[in-house]
Amino acid sequence: MERIVSLLPSTTEIACALGFQQALVGRSHECDFPPGVEHLPILTEPKLDASATSARIDDRVKQLVGDGLSVYRVDAEKLRELRPTVILTQDHCQVCAASLRDVEEALTTWLGERPRVLSLNPNGLEEVWNDISRVASELGVEARGRDYVAELGERVAGIAEQTVRIRHRPSVACVEWIDPLMAAGNWVPELVTLAGGNSAFGEKGEHSAWLEWESLRAADPEVIALLPCGFDIERTRRELGPLIAQPGWGNLRAVQAGRVFITDGNQYFNRPGPRLFESLEILAEILHPDHFAPKHRDTGWQPL
Repeated sequence: MERIVSLLPSTTEIACALGFQQALVGRSHECDFPPGVEHLPILTEPKLDASATSARIDDRVKQLVGDGLSVYRVDAEKLRELRPTVILTQDHCQVCAASLRDVEEALTTWLGERPRVLSLNPNGLEEVWNDISRVASELGVEARGRDYVAELGERVAGIAEQTVRIRHRPSVACVEWIDPLMAAGNWVPELVTLAGGNSAFGEKGEHSAWLEWESLRAADPEVIALLPCGFDIERTRRELGPLIAQPGWGNLRAVQAGRVFITDGNQYFNRPGPRLFESLEILAEILHPDHFAPKHRDTGWQPL
């Protein structure tokens, strides 16, 4: 039987969706879904104060990365004690979670048979679905993975079939970090298109990019969706000060029309796994409230 350590929230969700929740023996400090995984041993911790302001977190991350250091620690001793056969990790972003390099360093003194390491690096929606198939293949359930990916594809297509018939496609700015500003990239512009909008910033398949306030003000999007990486709705509300203090904030079309929305960027959008479908539903709800019932309101999004 496999003994799985997952060091990324999305890989934990993928493993569980494929039927391997009982095979999980360890997790990252951020893995908190589905219910039950929170009881697993924690193997990672950040080298910064996650409760600090957005600006202080950004400064500390830049300092660590600039010094060639990792943002996270992996508990090598506890990892050995758990004797995993498979470790699921990532090399997509050294800021978001423990990386492949962190795992390799933790395994340098490993004695005996080493666990198999599967590292994911998705940049777009199709690559996320492909990674689900990769995990399924690694765990010996290829057919189950194919069926699950097909199911997700059908659900996404169901949303797209509805939005393609909607004439007006509002311009949307998806903000992945507030201070300093960052526009969401990777799969998020793709989700905006599928949800019936036009992404004002960010390119499909490209990493998220820093965003100047003047660029946001000049674009003056019809909708602003706030989805900071790692922040839930309440935390994002606490971080809004620097954004709403920007000159001209109150004059933006989205602000005046009441179309600024806070989403749970921790549970959705920034986890490249199964719940990107729910992220798509959230965008469809806030972009086209006349066509989609607000089933994720309050849990996944709230108006500012």
